[in-house]
Amino acid sequence: MDSFSAPSIGSSSNSDLMDQLKTQLAQAYAEQFLETVREKCFDKCITKPGSSLSGSEGSCISRCVDRYIEATDIISKALFSQR
Repeated sequence: MDSFSAPSIGSSSNSDLMDQLKTQLAQAYAEQFLETVREKCFDKCITKPGSSLSGSEGSCISRCVDRYIEATDIISKALFSQR
């Protein structure tokens, strides 16, 4: 087979393709999640950027991330229960 030929898709390669897609979607979701949390929580909690977090900044970040995870979980459950 040359480099321009399409490979035949059998059940095992179809399964492999689905696994790759799931992995890529999970990675994209994780990256988007982290970017959103980073933007929202940083803007909300970090008043004076420096070389380390103050105690209140660390607590704020922790609470913010926890709330975002909780909200994401609630939304996911609501979306999947509608199906």
